[in-house]
Amino acid sequence: MADKPKRPLSAYMLWLNSARDSIKRENPGIKVTEVAKKGGELWRAMKDKSEWEAKAAKAKDDYDRAVKEFEANGGSSAANGGGKKRAKPAKKASKKSKKDESDEDDDDESE
Repeated sequence: MADKPKRPLSAYMLWLNSARDSIKRENPGIKVTEVAKKGGELWRAMKDKSEWEAKAAKAKDDYDRAVKEFEANGGSSAANGGGKKRAKPAKKASKKSKKDESDEDDDDESE
């Protein structure tokens, strides 16, 4: 059975993938983390993001269609990674020491 489709990239990630080489060319020897920081600065400064937002919207539509097809062919949304998140264990009730309990009992009697 085929794997569940991967989630689509955001407009920013689509843009960054295309701009990464030019960022590296303009800043030789730049670290990977610094490429991401520089990309973030350039993205925030960009005025017209409509091209990338349209590509992201198309990618999301394609993804939604692929997920529906996947689920129609017997794949479940919990299969292949959908159930990766584990429930947090329930917190245990905090135990009071016997001394604390006896102090509270004394308070009740004095009222």
